[in-house]
Amino acid sequence: MEKIIKGKAYVLGNNIDTDQIIPAEHLVYSLTDPEELKKYGHFALSSVPPAQAGLPQGNIPFIKGENYLSEFNIVIGGSNFGCGSSREHAPFALQVAGVKAVIAESYARIFYRNCVDGGFLLPYETPVKLTEQIKTGDELELNVHDNILKDITTGSIYILRSLGDILPIIEAGDIFKYARQSGMIA
Repeated sequence: MEKIIKGKAYVLGNNIDTDQIIPAEHLVYSLTDPEELKKYGHFALSSVPPAQAGLPQGNIPFIKGENYLSEFNIVIGGSNFGCGSSREHAPFALQVAGVKAVIAESYARIFYRNCVDGGFLLPYETPVKLTEQIKTGDELELNVHDNILKDITTGSIYILRSLGDILPIIEAGDIFKYARQSGMIA
């Protein structure tokens, strides 16, 4: 896992639900077929309301054209990110699209656990309303071990809440790999 993640921000608002992250109609694609798997990335965040997409500018596409990789690899969210159904496909779709981390004020518990258990994304929490300070397209640098987010575009620095005990799980790759490495299971 990268200790420093650099990339562009994609800013969303509050209550981004799992059906906005990956609509149910797109859960038909195979998770094992390399070409079908790309569809999860292509349709990631495709149901976010236009007024929320790329806040505050609005209506900025997360995926352009027929691509499956986004130019944005750090998602900034408000409160209750990942609410809705317990869809494991939501953090998976973001990962396929190239997202490395989501930084939100708070998460729906199931989305947070799916990020960790599957080793898909770093789910950072912020005590600051970053949705009002960071703009879509800002160049960011996330120091994973020091919990520091730098907005290279503005020069601002933010201290994030520590990932604590979940960091080793994500570093291992998922909860089962972590359990094997730590001797919890054979």
